[in-house]
Amino acid sequence: MKSPKSNEALAERKDFIMTKGDNKGNIKCDQHSLAGAVSQRACVYSGARVVLNPVKDAYHLVHGPIGCASYTWDIRGSLTSGADFFRSSFSTDLREKDIVFGGEAKLEIVIEELMEKEQYKPEVIFIYSTCVVGVIGDDLKAVARKAEEKYGVRVIPVESSGFAGTKSKGYKAACEALLNLMSDFKAESNRVDSNKKAADRKNKIKEISDRSEDYTGMNTKEKIRVLQKKLRYINSLQTGKAIDDFKNKKIKEQVEKGKYRKKINLLGDYNLAAEGWIIENYLNEVGIELVARFTGDSSIKDIRRAPTAELNIVQCAGSMKYLAKRMQQEFGIPFLEISFLGLQDSLDSLRKIARFLDDQIIINKVEKLIARRLPDTEAKLKIYKNYLAGKKAAIYVGGAFKAISLVKQFNDLGIKTVMVGTQNGKESDYEELKELTDSGTIILDDANPSELEVFMREKGADVLVGGVKDRALAYKMGIAFFDHNHERKHPLVGFEGVVNLAQELDLTINSPIWKAIRSGIDE
Repeated sequence: MKSPKSNEALAERKDFIMTKGDNKGNIKCDQHSLAGAVSQRACVYSGARVVLNPVKDAYHLVHGPIGCASYTWDIRGSLTSGADFFRSSFSTDLREKDIVFGGEAKLEIVIEELMEKEQYKPEVIFIYSTCVVGVIGDDLKAVARKAEEKYGVRVIPVESSGFAGTKSKGYKAACEALLNLMSDFKAESNRVDSNKKAADRKNKIKEISDRSEDYTGMNTKEKIRVLQKKLRYINSLQTGKAIDDFKNKKIKEQVEKGKYRKKINLLGDYNLAAEGWIIENYLNEVGIELVARFTGDSSIKDIRRAPTAELNIVQCAGSMKYLAKRMQQEFGIPFLEISFLGLQDSLDSLRKIARFLDDQIIINKVEKLIARRLPDTEAKLKIYKNYLAGKKAAIYVGGAFKAISLVKQFNDLGIKTVMVGTQNGKESDYEELKELTDSGTIILDDANPSELEVFMREKGADVLVGGVKDRALAYKMGIAFFDHNHERKHPLVGFEGVVNLAQELDLTINSPIWKAIRSGIDE
């Protein structure tokens, strides 16, 4: 049977596929999947659930058919240092009758069961809408308000009806839910700060006003100057400036004594295989305090405190850049896009964070950390490069930042990337991939299994790097597979991660099983 060629792709899909060096122009991307193209993109609900699911001490209630809750159960595989209630998936299990008559009453009953029968009483319940809920029009906000009044817990609707768009829209729905939580902190802190500042100002003004001045030996002009200075200070107290100056002075004293630590949030890390903890250890070592993680090993308390941070660092821009921008608008927190996937990216990210915080102590500690860890890491990578140089890799992942980091790492290991694609990449991402890859590399957006198979055969790929959906395809073709998605058990970030990546690639690519399987397929 004749194998299909790359130029035989569906006509409607040709603009979503390009070969570097063909001068075709920009790739078409960031659009709805074509009907019948068997896209691997997930729905809006899946996007929301994959972001929020690692919040460990919340209840996650899926308002929809049981299949939606089952499909996304423990979808991230995130590790937790405390509560693990997120591993329980609750559902309203909507049936045909509920679709006809509405599901709000059933949702109220399920919330009642959770609050009265479950031993753990959560601070927050996330309610996810699904496709059918969007169709029948259940009012989740009304049910949530009623439940909050009745049980005294925060109930946050997540507007994630699947027909409304793609997985990317689900990311935004999840980010809005997180902002909803942080608004609790903003409202409470504003109230407390306002009351405390007012009380502090009142007491200080009274103290200054009641204080008797010693005018002994002063002439009239000197007495007037003392009174004017006193009035100016009282006026500054009334505007709050003196209180702020006092706070800034205290912070400066703490910095000089080495007791003050810069505070940042980590966005877009889901603590797969303890990756979030590895990054946190780096930050602790250089003197940076991690306030909140979004959302690997995160708690409601940490999320509510997130607005106290001085900087947000964004690991997965696809899922969390929207939240970073909104936090900049709402709380004035700047953000940096970083990546701890790959050796050079990890070094650059640590230095980038230190420079942004403009703290020489942190900058020095970062360089000490790099000097301590880099030589051993490079020595180990050199060994694996001998076994991997000249191999060919195909990449198909969800987020573009993963694809970009992988291509960089493969270049360092001497592996040639012959095909690279993402589900949710932007035009700027594909431009960067073009710069990183060699002429003849296939670059594609929102691919389907048939296209992946065609291009991997045509280019002679030795390994496919992807997610769980792609494993069966690779094994069917008799080529190695590397899991870069939710189900892996080995960390890939930082110094540890680059060695793990090289080791895993060596073990799978150079296994003798593939030659035996391919010979059987060819026969």
